[in-house]
Amino acid sequence: SLCAGEAPSLSYQELKDLKKTSVLHIDVRERWEIDRFGKIPESINIPLGELVEALQMDPTEFKELYNQKMPSKSDPVVFSCMAGTRSKQALGFAMSLGFS
Repeated sequence: SLCAGEAPSLSYQELKDLKKTSVLHIDVRERWEIDRFGKIPESINIPLGELVEALQMDPTEFKELYNQKMPSKSDPVVFSCMAGTRSKQALGFAMSLGFS
């Protein structure tokens, strides 16, 4: 299940369409889940337990760790997980840190 601020749930096709724009897709599953079930193309993996720290990192450190430009607080971000629970938590964390 996928989460975005304006659209709490997205279909896979809606995500594919969004990825044609400049949306950052953060997969909040654990690393073992990525290894076992596969990575979603063009997503970055930040396990939910690391997300709050990651979103408060220095942009240079974020880039080094995740090989991706750190999102600004106004950049479009989509979170995904296996069933939707963690992506909703991730959205809440991001919004509490000032992401819109």
